Amino acid sequence: MNASFIDMSAHAGSSLDSLNEWVAQVAALTRPGAVHWCDGSDAENDALTAAMQADGTLIKLNEKTHPGCWLHRSDPEDVARVEHLTFVCTTDRDDAGPNNHWMAPTDAHAKMDALFEGCMRGRTMYVIPYCMGPIDSPLSRCGVEITDSPYVVANMRIMTRMGAPALARIEREGHFVKGLHSTGELDPDRRFIMHFPEELAIKSYGSGYGGNALLGKKCHALRIASHQARTEGWLAEHMLILGLKNPQGETHYIAAAFPSACGKTNLAMLIPPEGYLKDGWRVTTVGDDICWMRPGSDGRLYAINPEAGFFGVAPGTSKKSNPNALASIQSNTIFTNVGLTADNQPWWEGLDEGEPVTDWRAEPYDPAKRPAAHPNSRFTVSARQCPSYSPESENPAGVPISAIVFGGRRPSLVPLVFEARDWTHGVLIGAAMGSETTAAATGAVGVMRRDPMAMKPFCGYNFADYFSHWLDFDNGSNKLPKVFHVNWFRRGEAGDFLWPGFGENLRVLEWMIGRVKGTAGAVETPIGNLPAASELNLAGVDLSAEAMEKLFGFDQTGWRQEFASIGEYLEEYGPRMPQALKDEQRRIAAQLEG
Repeated sequence: MNASFIDMSAHAGSSLDSLNEWVAQVAALTRPGAVHWCDGSDAENDALTAAMQADGTLIKLNEKTHPGCWLHRSDPEDVARVEHLTFVCTTDRDDAGPNNHWMAPTDAHAKMDALFEGCMRGRTMYVIPYCMGPIDSPLSRCGVEITDSPYVVANMRIMTRMGAPALARIEREGHFVKGLHSTGELDPDRRFIMHFPEELAIKSYGSGYGGNALLGKKCHALRIASHQARTEGWLAEHMLILGLKNPQGETHYIAAAFPSACGKTNLAMLIPPEGYLKDGWRVTTVGDDICWMRPGSDGRLYAINPEAGFFGVAPGTSKKSNPNALASIQSNTIFTNVGLTADNQPWWEGLDEGEPVTDWRAEPYDPAKRPAAHPNSRFTVSARQCPSYSPESENPAGVPISAIVFGGRRPSLVPLVFEARDWTHGVLIGAAMGSETTAAATGAVGVMRRDPMAMKPFCGYNFADYFSHWLDFDNGSNKLPKVFHVNWFRRGEAGDFLWPGFGENLRVLEWMIGRVKGTAGAVETPIGNLPAASELNLAGVDLSAEAMEKLFGFDQTGWRQEFASIGEYLEEYGPRMPQALKDEQRRIAAQLEG
């Protein structure tokens, strides 16, 4: 084991000293059989995947239909984020806020270190240097994850800029986010994910699942980064980034926040309807899940996608819903908890073709027993494999954002789209956002909850302070994007979706860009500016009278009740809640009473 550290001794006296020291401390605590510093090379990846194939961690899929693809099955009790076991550990409890589970840092470190004690005996400890964002971007931030899971290494290689270039940047900068992870015994009663924002550190034990184990993802890119962003004057958000090019050749970039499994990936990879394609409309994908934004020298917000890959939900991904995503995952992809066909192809509910014979638990498929794929089954793939991939994803300066969109699953009340009057109103729209829960997290599905900016599970500090941080961007010099809210999931009396969604969502984006440019009209209401149905290009879309009324209508009585609920929600955060948001809520509530 000591020899593994000698490899780093060439950097003695450099800014890697703190990294070497930390790795040595972790090794002394966890006592691995070997230590491996990951360089991100093809040779390293080939060796790791071969070892995982040999021990059954990865199963080789059909090489003819899915070359370079693998299946991983996680423990059946380890299939989603565990929000109730995820903590933010700040010195002052109020800094974590009522939106987070809190534990005192001293207590949390003691609890976690007791779990980590000797946990890597007989295992290899992998040291993963990684960069979130383009390697040369000033908006990017680096981290190091230590893990005993080769599956995590393989996924981090896809999801981040991992290896030697990241280590070189860490050496130049001298600071990084520390992430320590072990799968432990995969015991649900010995599973915790602890975040220490003030220390820029993460400790995760007892889970091998995605966001619990790939610490660069939600743990770093949102919970820790949101704290960094507040300190440094930027935003770390749970948002997709897409580029929308119109027939005139102008490209506008849109950032959109939806809760997990609510269509971010589908929108990010949208293919315009046929008529729009003929007219020259194009959508390019910068990111499908996370967005870091910072004001540029011109006052506009510029965004990067800190991730290099997609960790997407497999069920529902099809030629109809997201042909670009389906095309992306035909090769060099890691699938997690999907079913298998007789000829070893991956299968999930909603796929257009094939039949499963084996379910995600490696048992014969029986639809009466369980679905073939777990509802939160995933694919991990490089963003570069997406047909709509934008080369601007590697632009160190980021892309300028024209519009910010909030949205969730609301079966009633909320119309198809509306526009905020100004930035403060837009922050309130994001803060008040509600959505039905999905299978991306443990717990009941289909329950309506407030999910501000789609950040409820991911904000690393008090939401009241987070809203204040958002409001601070309206400083008189920044040229802020317009803010909108969408609802693709409005249902009719019969329970059916009233809006066709998928590619047709471009019609809504076109109206948004028209509002940005000042060329599209709107109807003013107390909740914001709504398009008249005539303002949207609905050619070829067959909408019923009920759909037209509910998608473009305004239910004053229903919104009166909604804003009373929003007012109660804001009060839950006590004196830290910015007065400007409470005033905005009261102003709109008063208008609704008129």
